[in-house]
Amino acid sequence: MAILGNIIKGIINLKDTFSSEIIHGEAQQDVLKQLLEKAKNTQFGSHYKFQDILDSDNPAKQFADRLPFFDYNKMNDDWWHKLHEGESDVTWPGNPSYFALSSGTTGKTSKRIPVTDDMIDAIRQAGIKQVFALKNFDLPADFFEKEMMMLGSSTDLDEKDDHLEGEISGITASNIPTWFRSYYKPGEEIAKIDDWDDRVQRIAERAEDWDIGALSGIPSWIELMLQKVIEHHKLNNIHEIWPNLQVFTSGGVAFGPYEKSFQSLMGKPVTVIDTYLASEGYIATQVRPETDAMQLNTDNGIYFEFVPFKPEYINEDGSLTNDAPALTLSEVELDQDYALIISTVSGAWRYLIGDTIEFTDIQRAEIKITGRTKFFLNTVGSQLSVNKMDTAMRDLEKQFDTTITEYTICAKRGEDGEFYHYWYLGTELERKNNEQVAQALDKSLQEANKNYKVARSKALHGVVVKLISPDTFYDWNANNKKKGGQVKMERVMGEEKFADWETFVSEN
Repeated sequence: MAILGNIIKGIINLKDTFSSEIIHGEAQQDVLKQLLEKAKNTQFGSHYKFQDILDSDNPAKQFADRLPFFDYNKMNDDWWHKLHEGESDVTWPGNPSYFALSSGTTGKTSKRIPVTDDMIDAIRQAGIKQVFALKNFDLPADFFEKEMMMLGSSTDLDEKDDHLEGEISGITASNIPTWFRSYYKPGEEIAKIDDWDDRVQRIAERAEDWDIGALSGIPSWIELMLQKVIEHHKLNNIHEIWPNLQVFTSGGVAFGPYEKSFQSLMGKPVTVIDTYLASEGYIATQVRPETDAMQLNTDNGIYFEFVPFKPEYINEDGSLTNDAPALTLSEVELDQDYALIISTVSGAWRYLIGDTIEFTDIQRAEIKITGRTKFFLNTVGSQLSVNKMDTAMRDLEKQFDTTITEYTICAKRGEDGEFYHYWYLGTELERKNNEQVAQALDKSLQEANKNYKVARSKALHGVVVKLISPDTFYDWNANNKKKGGQVKMERVMGEEKFADWETFVSEN
């Protein structure tokens, strides 16, 4: 009998009994006031007169009217650079204990995003919320006695001056509570290995020593780790070595594109729970099994705003126009893509995080990630967002009985001077299917997207598809950034980077 598991499950059920349901709109008003109050005497708070905003009749409106939008470059150039020059109380009281390094999906150069002690606490509280939400998934008591594999970046953080630096997954893993460490795998020794291939090799070698009940990480890198374990032990599927694996907590990207390839590595179904942890904070987590949408963490260190993701509000580089309207949680609508804007306890203010989302349930504050602001392809009016591209990939998977976990696209002129969409798809399909897949992809997009259909009848001359091994995408990331952690593939490339990509593909 799972005595400990029953005790833990009982505590989770009891906690839910005494918890009141969050009224998300009210929670957001409170969070904004808390942020403004704590930061009002910082350099940033003094500059933008936070006390006046707090004293106004409508702090949310005054906040939006007074502060401009910031992306990382503007925030860093105007304010955060001072932190690296020894200044304190810049955009948040004191100095951050950590900086999260993130190249995201856009390049080699790492962003250095402040992570304060308040943010560490907010992330920890959001993690506790996620644990208590497991009650809704009706997991057996013995699940709560199993170990959890968290595959992120190295926890061996770099010491710089008075702070530590590393990817957010490494920072959070290095701050796990003491009581959780006996459950946490691969353990501190292996987690500190910087080289991703070496770390995964050690995991494969030790795999049979562990009783894994849950996995956590970015789907593409989790898949590669699972493949390594299966290969090392000559297994048919991962359940032959981890028979009690029941949950996968997916983070960083939408799980949908990876579902088919992930399930092929399983011996039986597992519960997939989506989460949204970014370098800037723990944004949202799935709290119920009836949907794969995630609930915004509205009561814990982050204030959200939402800009309608429409061409007239988006500059060519993915930034927002100065006149773009920002809506509060009480003003959003269903079936609308929004660019996500956050203000946080790490001193990010009206910050364009770079993701687009849509609401699936406004009362519950539940969302889905739909893409990236920089990966909105509107060359010659095609208006393709990542969610439309992902949907097209799922159509192709069904039509050709394959999996397509990775892809990238560029709009550019061909040798004839006409505009084409050039696609590279990661699949094991034979290369002779290039033309057939191109026709099916073009048809799928035209049927699903009226703007794309109009573009195809005018300036967009055609579609070119090249089928390549999925490994090429992982090798590209390794060559340009590094493997594992928060690294994700760029879905849309500009012409200059795409030229580098095509050279890389031809040479490899």
